[in-house]
Amino acid sequence: MGHVLGDVLGFAAAVAVSPLPIIAVILILATPRGRLNGVLFTVGWILGLSALGAVMLAIASPTSASSHGHPATWVGALKLVLGLFLVVFGARQWHRRPRDPSQAKLPKWMSAIDRLTPVKIFALGVALAALNAKNAPLTIAAGATIGSAGLPVGQEIASLAIFVVIATLGLLAPLAVFLLGGQRAKTSLGNWKEWAAQHNVAVMAVLFFVLGLKLLGDGISILVS
Repeated sequence: MGHVLGDVLGFAAAVAVSPLPIIAVILILATPRGRLNGVLFTVGWILGLSALGAVMLAIASPTSASSHGHPATWVGALKLVLGLFLVVFGARQWHRRPRDPSQAKLPKWMSAIDRLTPVKIFALGVALAALNAKNAPLTIAAGATIGSAGLPVGQEIASLAIFVVIATLGLLAPLAVFLLGGQRAKTSLGNWKEWAAQHNVAVMAVLFFVLGLKLLGDGISILVS
């Protein structure tokens, strides 16, 4: 289990520092129902990650993903495809990053966050966790890694739970600051939002490129073993 956690912690950390969800939760916390909406968004995020990870665990069960104690060939192919996607996507993001960080623009949907109902805020959390092109490949890779390790079911669930907790730290930090920081929290969160908005593309480009190379290496290693 320790070896598996070592493999997936990088994916969890990359999901945790993904700037867009952090910006989204900070904007949500600034709405009139910020306390309720912030919690709902975070719960939706946790459920989205858990659901996607659980699907991968079900697919990559020990009987289908492991062969003679080693991950099956299709797991290597999956990691190879995910790694190639992340490398290409990361390089593309880096090429398209704004030369002047102050000129970075946020997605248009963020301007409507203050008008979303609690139900839509919850759905947004689920979507950003499970359906976002930046986070879903990392969660799929983590689920495939855990599921193909041949661990007992209890350890698989524990490993996925640890992944989800670490991947949620990026949202829990601003939520905790908001709930415990009082009036000063607004200034701190505002500074976080500005930094994340300016460096969103560059941060994700580097993370995707590095993790993509790791997945490519893992996939090649499985396929040639």
